Amino acid sequence: MNLMRTPSIDKVTVHIGTGESGERLTTAEKLLETIVKQKPVRTIAKKTLPTFSIKKREPIGCKVTLRGKNAGEFLKTALKIIENRLNASQFDENGNFSFGIEEHTDFPGMKYDPTIGIYGMDINVALKRPGYRIRTRKIEQRKLPQGHRLKKEEAISFLKEKYGAEVI
Repeated sequence: MNLMRTPSIDKVTVHIGTGESGERLTTAEKLLETIVKQKPVRTIAKKTLPTFSIKKREPIGCKVTLRGKNAGEFLKTALKIIENRLNASQFDENGNFSFGIEEHTDFPGMKYDPTIGIYGMDINVALKRPGYRIRTRKIEQRKLPQGHRLKKEEAISFLKEKYGAEVI
């Protein structure tokens, strides 16, 4: 097997959208920090939506980006929560996929607290192959050849082999 063709996890982004700033956002940040064991960053609204009382540049959520070994370990626990089942529609053409977790209490060690409430989160996973750096490097930057790009079917087979996921 060619080592340059084996996919790996580039990053896992965990996002909690509260839709408002204030106490609800700070509790979401603390919750995300206890689950992921990494400090979250606030996400900011891109435009004003008066129907949801959201103003432009107002913080409305928080996210954490995991890479390397931490990303793999977190993905294993997150896939266990959704019973290792994903739909084929959750994958894009480049092999990346996303799924949601409805309750933070599903994570091991987390209990329901009436003062906190229940928070759901979105998990986005970006996959890559060795050699993807040529797109982002400063010197001699190149386009990624079509044959080296990761496809949906390859990402599904990687997930089945490495994590035992079932894709419906």
